Amino acid sequence: MELTRRDFLKLSGSGLGAAALVNLGFRVPALAKTEPLRITKAKEFTTICPYCAVGCGILVMSENNKVVNTEGNPDHPINQGTLCSKGTALIQISFVDGKVNPDRITEPMYRAKGASKWETLSWDDAISKIAQKIKDTRDANWIEQDDIDGKKVTCNRTEAIASFGGASLDNEECYLLVKMLRTLGLVYVEHQARI
Repeated sequence: MELTRRDFLKLSGSGLGAAALVNLGFRVPALAKTEPLRITKAKEFTTICPYCAVGCGILVMSENNKVVNTEGNPDHPINQGTLCSKGTALIQISFVDGKVNPDRITEPMYRAKGASKWETLSWDDAISKIAQKIKDTRDANWIEQDDIDGKKVTCNRTEAIASFGGASLDNEECYLLVKMLRTLGLVYVEHQARI
């Protein structure tokens, strides 16, 4: 079929007329709909990622004392809003799919010598047990003086205890931890981010 100029104008006119009729007061329902954002009513806080020594900035959104979202802080000079895979999954420390992480341990656990099961302890009992073990080990292995070239030099240290800090400790926690460890006389103090 050959399309003449007159047929082209007729088809164009009827197409424009049909398009005009469609828009004359007929309501077409919108089919696309979005869910409301989780962070609509949340308060925003800034923090530092706990996973390594880089110190990326993170925005934490909280609602009713519950973390609802974490994301990179675009105003932070180090990461400028980007995060590695561990930083992106930071919310999973506490929550998975919006529910409290069932694998997260929230109480101190203790397994007695020779026992096959773990039991929960109160925080006071756990701290007392740890403090007693540290004191016993430190006292049993205390070095008060070193012999250097036949001369006794005061050193006050223990080599029986070492500390290996983890990446989930932030800068301030590491500072306080090292102060405590040096006060106890430890010389073997290391951190995961340095290795």
